[in-house]
Amino acid sequence: MLEVKLGQNTVKQIREGLYMSKAELARKAGVSPLTIDRIKKGCICRIETKRKIILALGRDLSEKDKIFPEG
Repeated sequence: MLEVKLGQNTVKQIREGLYMSKAELARKAGVSPLTIDRIKKGCICRIETKRKIILALGRDLSEKDKIFPEG
């Protein structure tokens, strides 16, 4: 079971569960590794960036609220 603080995203947990590196996720999503780091820390990002990351993780866009819960 994933333990996530309220408002924290689950990108790191999902990525690690897929045995995917930050660099690989960044490459698949078409974003920089710095963006992945910022998202992991809970920084806000654009909806388009969230969409790219969700799809790069192999998830459905309908899971947006589970991956990026509102704080």
